[in-house]
Amino acid sequence: MAKRDAPEVNAGSMADIAFLLLIFFLVTTTIETDSGISRKLPPWQEEEQEPPNIKQRNLFIVEVNSNNELLVEEEAMDISNLREAAFEFLDNGGGVGDEACDFCQGAADDESSVNPQKAIISLVNNRGTEYGTYIAVQNELVAAYNQLRNREAERIFGVTYTEMENAYNDPNYNGDKEALKEKIGAIKDLIPQKLSEAEPKS
Repeated sequence: MAKRDAPEVNAGSMADIAFLLLIFFLVTTTIETDSGISRKLPPWQEEEQEPPNIKQRNLFIVEVNSNNELLVEEEAMDISNLREAAFEFLDNGGGVGDEACDFCQGAADDESSVNPQKAIISLVNNRGTEYGTYIAVQNELVAAYNQLRNREAERIFGVTYTEMENAYNDPNYNGDKEALKEKIGAIKDLIPQKLSEAEPKS
């Protein structure tokens, strides 16, 4: 009896199916991107330089201990009050003469910052501080800067700083991006974000 040949399997369309599956997974898969904290690092210095002389009144010290408790200027504070305290420090306007702030609306306290360009917020964390607390504190401090920037941008340009930044980062924005960049730069120069992070404590 003659052997029967096994029928051949037509594999011609397998490549097409694999290609379609590949396209399907590429289109439907979402890629997680790590979101970090935006910081501008100081320029690299070949030689060691002496740190600038900073008046104590221009320094706003925020500490977070290993129990995630907040100390602001050596006094306990709830994180919900941090933004307002930082904003009041930045907007104090206690300077006179060359250090005077012509747009500050604060209390002009002699023991607080002279103007936002001289004011520095120093953040000190503990190695036992939880990451969530660290991020929450960072958010509140950046929000204080943005609050002051929004107020001044609206006063000068009639639009908030946040709206300008969102428009500049929008790929569908049809306006003059160079003019917008200049306005954003002007507000950043007026109210620079001087947020210093010290070495974490053990």
